[in-house]
Amino acid sequence: MNLLIRADSSSQIGLGHIMRDLVLAQQYPHANIIFACQNLAGNIMNKIPYAAHVLKSNTPEELIEVIKDKNISRVIFDHYEIDHLFEKMVKESTGITIVSLDDTYQKHCCDILINPNIYADEKRYHRLVDTRTILRCGKEFLLIREEFQIAAQKSKLPTNAIFVAMGGSDPRNLSMDIITALPATHTIHLITTTANPNLDQLQSYSYKYPHLRLHINTQDMANLMHQCAFAIITPSSIAHEVMFMNLPFIAIQSADNQSEFVAYMEREHLNVLHHFEKKSFLALLEKLL
Repeated sequence: MNLLIRADSSSQIGLGHIMRDLVLAQQYPHANIIFACQNLAGNIMNKIPYAAHVLKSNTPEELIEVIKDKNISRVIFDHYEIDHLFEKMVKESTGITIVSLDDTYQKHCCDILINPNIYADEKRYHRLVDTRTILRCGKEFLLIREEFQIAAQKSKLPTNAIFVAMGGSDPRNLSMDIITALPATHTIHLITTTANPNLDQLQSYSYKYPHLRLHINTQDMANLMHQCAFAIITPSSIAHEVMFMNLPFIAIQSADNQSEFVAYMEREHLNVLHHFEKKSFLALLEKLL
């Protein structure tokens, strides 16, 4: 089977789609996998261990040409700017099997819909997809990387270190708000990537304050998380990994598409903020400390 995964990454939209698609790709060990991505600023196409086709645009016409040219039989869409009309045009023009990933209960024209979030409720797709669409929703379909499954089995030593990860790009620079509010008595492991537009500022701060350890493009996320007492994260895919590791956390919303996860966390009485506000943040921090 020739499988095409359509997803993007950049300094603005983040890296989460590509990262979870790499986990999903492992479920197709015998497929010939191709990623189709736009060459956006701050992308991580060079981190994709599969063939990658560079798209000039996000139009169905261009993608249809790629699908026909490469004899694709199945496509996975993981993109907020690809809607049901886009999917319908691809389906009608190629007849291929369409798998759509969805986080926010949008209308889709697909054969299989995956909502790989702990809060996912398949009943909410009743009027959003065709009755023949196969639904794969909820914790059974979480996309947890193998490194976390391995790290979770290790014994844990006492620590006061804090894990901070506000997304690979963090366009709102929440990382700086957080690390300047945290006590200097604790080691801080700050996770970021070269897609972060504020990387120079974070590096300058880390040179001045040795308690801050900056990890750029790390391949050791799970072990770093394992070494920490608690985490400060976004209510996104990384929250699934933190929960899987049984790590206490504070989640701070950084994008509108995280609202469903925020609502879930509120229902479960978890530590979550709709935005960074120092007084509220410190109140939650005191509970964890």
